[in-house]
Amino acid sequence: MTIHPALRLSTEVAAALADGRPVVALESTIISHGLPRPRNLEAAREFEEILRSQGVTPATIAVLDGVPRVGLEPDEVRRIAEEDLAKASVRDLAILAALGRSGATTVAATAYLAGLAGVRVFATGGLGGVHRGAQDTFDESADLSVLAHSPVAVVSAGAKSVLDLPATLERLETLSVPVVGFGTDVFPRFWLRESDLTLDWRVDDPADVAAILRAQDLLGTGAGLVVANPLPPELEWDLVEHDRVLAEAFAEADAQGVRGKAVTPFLLLRIVELSGGKSLEVNLDIARNNVRLAARIATAFAAGA
Repeated sequence: MTIHPALRLSTEVAAALADGRPVVALESTIISHGLPRPRNLEAAREFEEILRSQGVTPATIAVLDGVPRVGLEPDEVRRIAEEDLAKASVRDLAILAALGRSGATTVAATAYLAGLAGVRVFATGGLGGVHRGAQDTFDESADLSVLAHSPVAVVSAGAKSVLDLPATLERLETLSVPVVGFGTDVFPRFWLRESDLTLDWRVDDPADVAAILRAQDLLGTGAGLVVANPLPPELEWDLVEHDRVLAEAFAEADAQGVRGKAVTPFLLLRIVELSGGKSLEVNLDIARNNVRLAARIATAFAAGA
């Protein structure tokens, strides 16, 4: 196996890829920016252990001291949990590399680096997308455009509820990024299992997702794949409470004049506060659920390679 010269693979990940064993990528931004300390380190270790318990090698991705790492050693996992790292999207990777800096990778950067390394399955919480009011601000996550040319299946609970979900699906269609619902005919709303957005395609077996990845390779599309995986019903956030909290958070953002890139971090922080921490617990349930499914998909893909 030829390793991309810009990357450093952990011994564990390199061996798994060389042997054709299943590997799942994990982002580092959820650890460094999405969870409070020390809960974030506990979660990082838990996500990796979920994969290992299913015979899958975890490939947590980050940039440390200017080097993109695919698969982290225990002390490196601790670094992303305890150090104040930059939030790195794809556009930041070359800058971090040139300056020897460290950064936690977003969904976009993780998908991009996973694709370079040959890791085909990536588990995250919720996909980024088109922001509400994007017709005026042009605010759209790089997650969407990067998936147009990163051959990675991203397992997520749809896109975050604070986004413009119809516009997000429209952009994915325009970019020729396929979206399949896993066990669902509708696009999940992150904290909620359902929206009013019907999907064109549904799959019910991880082997079907693996078959789609192999067909994409055969056809040479070069694109990624969004696997929309809703939370189990017993873990879903109450709809009335969800809508109330989101409405309050949006109203506060408007009242305080929060604009542009500051909107989503403001909303997510206020949603945690207004929900009394409920949204944070659901976030963790979402991540665990997606990691488990990603493990099954990676195993099926490796079995048929």
